[in-house]
Amino acid sequence: MITHHLRVHPSADNLPREEQLAWKLAELATDPVEVTDAVTEMVVNRVIDNAAVATASLVRTPPAAARAQALAHPYSPGSTVFGAPLATRVSPEWAAWANGVAVRELDYHDTFLAAEYSHPGDNIPPILAVAQHLAQRRGLTGRELVRGIVTGYEIQVDLVKAISLHQHKIDHVAHLGPSAAAGIGTLLGLDTEVVFHAIGQALHTTTATRQSRKGQISTWKAYAPAFAGKVAVEAVDRAMRGQTSPTPIYEGEDGVVAWLLDGPDAAYDVVLPGPGEPRTAILDTYTKEHSAEYQAQALIDLARRIGTHYPFLRDADNVTSIVLHTSHHTHFVIGSGANDPQKYDPTASRETLDHSIPYILAVALQDGAWHHVRSYAPERAARPDTVALWRKITTAEDPEWTRRYHSADPAEKAFGGRLEITLADGGRIVEEIAVADAHPLGARPFGREQYVAKFRTLADGVLEPAEIERFLDVAQRLPELGAAELAELTVVAPEGYLDTVTVPEGIF
Repeated sequence: MITHHLRVHPSADNLPREEQLAWKLAELATDPVEVTDAVTEMVVNRVIDNAAVATASLVRTPPAAARAQALAHPYSPGSTVFGAPLATRVSPEWAAWANGVAVRELDYHDTFLAAEYSHPGDNIPPILAVAQHLAQRRGLTGRELVRGIVTGYEIQVDLVKAISLHQHKIDHVAHLGPSAAAGIGTLLGLDTEVVFHAIGQALHTTTATRQSRKGQISTWKAYAPAFAGKVAVEAVDRAMRGQTSPTPIYEGEDGVVAWLLDGPDAAYDVVLPGPGEPRTAILDTYTKEHSAEYQAQALIDLARRIGTHYPFLRDADNVTSIVLHTSHHTHFVIGSGANDPQKYDPTASRETLDHSIPYILAVALQDGAWHHVRSYAPERAARPDTVALWRKITTAEDPEWTRRYHSADPAEKAFGGRLEITLADGGRIVEEIAVADAHPLGARPFGREQYVAKFRTLADGVLEPAEIERFLDVAQRLPELGAAELAELTVVAPEGYLDTVTVPEGIF
């Protein structure tokens, strides 16, 4: 591994591009390192995972609107759109857009948490879209697609470990634009200079505030990463045509670090694989068993166990208070520390509720389960007994849970907390959990069997049985796919299914 020391430089330094972070990332993307078997296996898992959650969201309005926009941009050879017929092709940046929204809509795919938050699976839609569009022209196969996805994951995880964006209220997709652009560069076998400029352009155009995840959260939450993926495709296209980027994009005196992050005196250590080293960052990431913010995963598991063991907790009259002692991130992002009254609002949007740990704990305690649709239904959120329990739940930061959240030791790193329940009769229940059941160190770690089961569960009632089997067959042969088969890495909805949701007309 190599450590790149990132700091701000005045223009007078004329910092050589070879010493810039964007160049180091581009070198990583263009190093022809072979992919290990374990990494390849995980890439296949995440392609299945993305398709699962996209399938479950096909007739929700944000994916439907994004799909309508994409279908207004037919293109040949083009890329496929989740739900649409295989023969329907659109321009790759619009496919990245539509598929990215479908993947993110339910907040149900993979995650990596460190100095920053991320959903590394957001890299897959733009990289796959470009692979499908250029497969025949450039002779791309499943092998090249796997390598591109591995780069996207590696760069995003490495940036997330080193550079906090949320601390400065910058949305986490600012790490996604560069990683997706780099992944496309690997896919296409571009040279380092082209990838360098694509990364710079993608970063410059994907820095936005975190208001998309604050207060009353809107449908844009699903669109933000899709926009970054779309921008990445366009950035690579421009760079391939010889167009340059703002330089140095990270280190410049008017650059991202100086004005959007820690300021002119900032310093970061970004640890990257050295030349010839395997890219294994995807193995550090983890998927979700439940459709909710990742920091809620372990706590759903804990709450459903407690609620099943102590059924009297379902009645708010038996409870005086429930306090979740947890990490700084959990407390301030999805807990009462956010000071968002919307997190206690029974009429709040689904996007808001999946970022409200008080709501999530109340429902999991009462139901002993979690469901991606039923747990968020308006009538479920408005149940008087749920509201009564919900409003007795608060969070508090615990320095030890914060320390474990940021630990570099995988055996110690944790995303859970301790529930302290004070009962109306004066009794107390105290239980804790470190990692989700589905986490690699959890009670029931996810492997291929669980990813396939998740796809089958979410596709049930949406896709025809034959389509479920067709997709799983193609996805599990990903490393061996030929150019003509890359277009089959999508799901096709039954005739008429997509028409069950109506989207108002727009410009396109």
